[in-house]
Amino acid sequence: MRKESRLIQWIWWIVVVTALFLLGFIIGWFAKPTHPNNANHSTSNKYLRKFLDDMKPENIREHLRKFTRLPHLAGTEQNLRYAEQIKKEWLEFGLDSVEMVPYDVLLSYPNKSQPNYISIVDQLGNEVFKTSLAEPVPEGYEDVSDIVPPYSAFSAKGQPEGELVYVNYGRTEDFFQLEREMGINATGKIVIVRYGKIFRGNKVKNAVLAGAKGIIMFSDPADYWADGVQPYPEGWNLPGGGAQRGNVLNLNGAGDPLTPGYPAKEYTYRFGLEDGVGLPKIPVHPIGFHDAIQLLKNMGGQTPPNNWKGALNVSYKIGPGFTEESKIQKVRMNIHTNNQVTRIYNVIGRIRGALEPDRYVILGGHRDAWVFGGIDPMSGAAVVHETVRSAGKQLSQGWRPRRTVIFASWDAEEFGLLGSTEWAEDNAKLLQERAVAYINADSAIEGMYTLRVDCTPSLHTLVYDLTKQIVSPEEGEEGVSLYESWHKRDNWTNDRDAPRISKLGSGSDFEAYFIRLGIAAGRARYTKNKKTERYSSYPVYHSVYETFEIVEKYYDPSFKRLRAVAQVRGGLVFLLADSQLLPLDVNQYADSLTKYAHSIAQLAQRHPEEMRMYEVSFDSLYSAAENFTAAASDFHQRLQTLNRADPLQVRVMNDQLMYLERAFIDPLGLPGRPFYRHVIFAPSSHNKYAGESFPGIYDALFDIENSADPQKSWEEVKRQISIATFTVHAAAMTLTPPA
Repeated sequence: MRKESRLIQWIWWIVVVTALFLLGFIIGWFAKPTHPNNANHSTSNKYLRKFLDDMKPENIREHLRKFTRLPHLAGTEQNLRYAEQIKKEWLEFGLDSVEMVPYDVLLSYPNKSQPNYISIVDQLGNEVFKTSLAEPVPEGYEDVSDIVPPYSAFSAKGQPEGELVYVNYGRTEDFFQLEREMGINATGKIVIVRYGKIFRGNKVKNAVLAGAKGIIMFSDPADYWADGVQPYPEGWNLPGGGAQRGNVLNLNGAGDPLTPGYPAKEYTYRFGLEDGVGLPKIPVHPIGFHDAIQLLKNMGGQTPPNNWKGALNVSYKIGPGFTEESKIQKVRMNIHTNNQVTRIYNVIGRIRGALEPDRYVILGGHRDAWVFGGIDPMSGAAVVHETVRSAGKQLSQGWRPRRTVIFASWDAEEFGLLGSTEWAEDNAKLLQERAVAYINADSAIEGMYTLRVDCTPSLHTLVYDLTKQIVSPEEGEEGVSLYESWHKRDNWTNDRDAPRISKLGSGSDFEAYFIRLGIAAGRARYTKNKKTERYSSYPVYHSVYETFEIVEKYYDPSFKRLRAVAQVRGGLVFLLADSQLLPLDVNQYADSLTKYAHSIAQLAQRHPEEMRMYEVSFDSLYSAAENFTAAASDFHQRLQTLNRADPLQVRVMNDQLMYLERAFIDPLGLPGRPFYRHVIFAPSSHNKYAGESFPGIYDALFDIENSADPQKSWEEVKRQISIATFTVHAAAMTLTPPA
């Protein structure tokens, strides 16, 4: 009897305890906060504000001053010294680790004992004119050694001699016009073209395809002078003796020409020089407009169309060759540039993430410069340096980002994005699995008007939200946000009432991360007024006149514009690294895909008869874009109801956001460009600097009206539409619930 009553007591105790436990669990479940991370969120916001406010214009000024005192071409001792200094100071700023990562890549330098130049020769071969061997050095730098003279890196060696032909900007359409409308064949000729409009490497490629045996490029005041501005040092225009250095490769994302696709380590197999990727087969050389006048003033042949005329006091006649009085004279190129495998060094710094150390947000910009690099790249490098300093200060005060932040000082960008591409190749497997985003940090200022942002569509909303928290750097706009200032100056009127954001092209270090690996990417800088300032890039681009003084005196005397750019770049990195939910907007991607699909279809619809004849339709692509829009909308709705207290649920959604950009990568690459793998965005085949949407379709449509085999060409258009359709559809599937 006693045993039975004790058993009943035990059963009652178990029932009561179980009931109380269940009651407590139910109360706890329904009483839990919807957003339990509000405290963390406010702490993160507090550190964001401090992080942005701790970036000081006077510090950026000092960083720029110390890194522009001496020339620091890639592969030189001075560039290595700057790398060592950056490593030392990043560690002092408080980063968890900093390392120097070497690669052995192909670089290109002038022959010091045999200088490069262009000459005019008479019938006996005597030189009657020679171009300058160097630029006049700016005041204050007369005693500086190791200033490399203007040259075209990776030019073929040679001394070709022949008649000169002027081909405007050397664009594909210019060579078409030369041959089809003017009836002039460039085969066996030396062509001379203006800098501007397109990447110089594309000009060289076009000259080779036209059969030219050499190409000369010059900076015309029509393209490199701002109205009402004096040449440097009285103003910021390019002096007549100034010339633009630059590489003339056509790498299409390959990286080091001798180790395409693989990191250029000591053990790596290398192609011979004759088989290097993208190396030009003809001599190339840049000159200033004072020298260009001497070459152009006696040109014979046809009078050019008005849009082929620059601002020099010459006729801009096409040639070939000179006028009757000078007909016996020819042009000779004397190019002795050497290509050699050289060691370069990236500097890689890290802040380890507190909760998700296996997720990486990268801020990367290059360090190497053609000479002093006052604008390109050191205005960007100074901004990165101040960003690292401010991040280190927050670390010392208790902050640590949720995800890992990687800072990179790339080497040899000017020689074909080599440092950044080799590191991307070296770490491709890790980056494909772990990289959240890449923010580029090349030149931070190219004008004095407003902000310029180029980025993947999923970053649009984040850019807008961030710039509303940053103050405009412009005088008279105290209390005005950077967003308002930017919106007022560059409204995206055709598509939406918001500041304009452009597509990413190439020509800087984000290329391998975005276009090859499919990592969300963006860049920000201060720029000119494109409506009124029609010159290319900025006037002293890649010349000896890119000094600290040109920034301090003209571009940003207060250094507040550079501070604003630092805050945009740094703020993007901070929010991508520290937000619980990744601030990537799939709806923005959906809107862009719909717009791009209609835009590329309109391009094709210029040929309605051919589209009917060859049964070309964009309906499948439209349908895929609609499916993507529906998937994006559904995903966005699920984000609103996400249980943020469950780290696994948060991680699943974040992974879907992070991997969305990867879904647009085709492992086979674009036709003829295997390292350009992004189906939605890639540089134009005809201008590396310009980004095209649906580049496979765009390239297939280019000049299709002159195709020798129209049926084959339109079949390729159809094939590219199908690839794009599949890719957009597959990307939509990655946004659906995992199970």
